Amino acid sequence: IDKDALDVQVKERKIQEAIEKARHEKFANDMKRNDRLMCLLEEQQKREIKDMNKALKEFQKNQTPETRREFDLNDPQALKKDRPARVSDTDPRCTISGMQKFAGEDLNYEQRMKFQKEQLREWSLQQQKDWKTALADQKLADDLYDKYRVEIDRKIMELQRQEEESRRAVCTATKDFNRIQAAELAYKKELDKSQTLRDNMDEITFLLRGDFLSENPAQALSPLGDRVLVDRWKGMSPEQLMAIHHYQKEQVQENLRMKEQERQRDAEWDRQRVQAARAQILLEREQQRQHRERRRDLDFMNAELSQEQRAKNIYLKEEAYSNVPTAQYYAQFNTTTR
Repeated sequence: IDKDALDVQVKERKIQEAIEKARHEKFANDMKRNDRLMCLLEEQQKREIKDMNKALKEFQKNQTPETRREFDLNDPQALKKDRPARVSDTDPRCTISGMQKFAGEDLNYEQRMKFQKEQLREWSLQQQKDWKTALADQKLADDLYDKYRVEIDRKIMELQRQEEESRRAVCTATKDFNRIQAAELAYKKELDKSQTLRDNMDEITFLLRGDFLSENPAQALSPLGDRVLVDRWKGMSPEQLMAIHHYQKEQVQENLRMKEQERQRDAEWDRQRVQAARAQILLEREQQRQHRERRRDLDFMNAELSQEQRAKNIYLKEEAYSNVPTAQYYAQFNTTTR
């Protein structure tokens, strides 16, 4: 299991959940603010209606017969005093039941619509400008990130090439060492074979030329010295036996000395092979440790860059999303207040 990758996924999921939570909290705050604004507007409207009703009652109490509401029905000068149905948008005669003023039919409708269109156009241009700036910044960040990744890949390739060269050099040195060892072993076997052949030839020659096989007459000479006493011949003389024993001892010493030299050479070869194998193992462990460290540093740097890039993208998206609802809200609010 790749624990680092799982940790990165868990962190990304937590970041995504935090972003969703922040967005929901922002929407909730906007809804609360809108609710408070609507409540304030409703309270203000109720107070205005209450004040208008109060003022109307006071007016009805204090007016004269000529100013009463029913006087216009019996006024002989009604046609002369008659005025247009609506003089302005705030004409008190334009009540709800009069049906002289509807929503969107105010006298400055054209100026108001022109102003709103101009305001929407300015908002749209500003949003487009912000969006283009954000895209340019995103493109610049992506270009810098791509250049950085290319540089990192180049460094990794260079390190891999150096590692391959060092491994190739170690293999070459090991092959040369093994070849030298094989040549020395073959030379040693050849020397041993030649020495054994010489020893065998010397032994055969000694036996052939010895007194035992050659039947030296001096071994069984008669007192008269004219013939060999075959029935008295008991073997070689003590001097000859001592010489043979001495020569055998020398051979035994020589064999022991050669065996000791061979043992020392074998021990030296074994020691050199063990040292070479230990050095190669240490070198491979050092290379593996360096490779792990480089890989860990590279993964850490990639994780940080990925997290920064993701956070920046989220920030840009939030900026883009937050600008549009705000503009729509201000446009709707201006229309409602007018």
